[in-house]
Amino acid sequence: TDVARDAAGIILLDPGLRVLHAGILAGRKAFGNVMKYLLMSTSSNFGNMFSMAGASLLLPFLPMLPSQILLNNFLYDLAQLTIPSDNVDAEWVRRPRHWDIGLIRRFMLYVGPVSSVFDFLTFFVLLRVFQAGEALFHTGWFVESLATQTLVLFVIRTMRNPWRSRPSVPLALTTLGVVLTALAVPFTAVGKWMGFVPLPGFFFVILFGMTAAYLLLVEVVKRRVLGRETLGGPARTGPAPV
Repeated sequence: TDVARDAAGIILLDPGLRVLHAGILAGRKAFGNVMKYLLMSTSSNFGNMFSMAGASLLLPFLPMLPSQILLNNFLYDLAQLTIPSDNVDAEWVRRPRHWDIGLIRRFMLYVGPVSSVFDFLTFFVLLRVFQAGEALFHTGWFVESLATQTLVLFVIRTMRNPWRSRPSVPLALTTLGVVLTALAVPFTAVGKWMGFVPLPGFFFVILFGMTAAYLLLVEVVKRRVLGRETLGGPARTGPAPV
């Protein structure tokens, strides 16, 4: 027995082969959650690049202060820490999945610009409707940016209708908690210290409408870009990872 253990590439500590089946499913779920992170991060960062570049060209001041960007990134990453705990659709673990950088690239190229469009709509609302100065602009974009790029995870995390696929409790709590934190920060002493100012009440009405429209549009894009390839598309021939 000792010689066999030393020579073995893998040792089963439980009787039967169910442990292998459970390990394969766990691996597929882990790969599914990795894909959620990559799709969310690449599309968000790609869109933010356009938004920041465009705002820098059009505005007489910085679109967001360095400390505000760091806080935005910290809260955004905090919302993603619980992605490994998320539930994975049964369709995803039903068969092996292949690493497909082309799929990630296509999703980034479609969803990233959608994110930028809503950023520019926010810029227009802040500058034209609210006549925003530097501090109000920073605050409005900070809140809109975090709300859209974190809540979109509820859409990206599943290939189903988002209302029919429940996220894990930790993921839901951290995502909603980050959004609530972003909404509350401008009204706190910490927010004032970082250069934020309280937002007018009507801005939150507009924010709710734009966020809902953004999530709906991302759902439409998701179905066009990912739907067939991840659920209905034929499995590839040749060797496949388990």
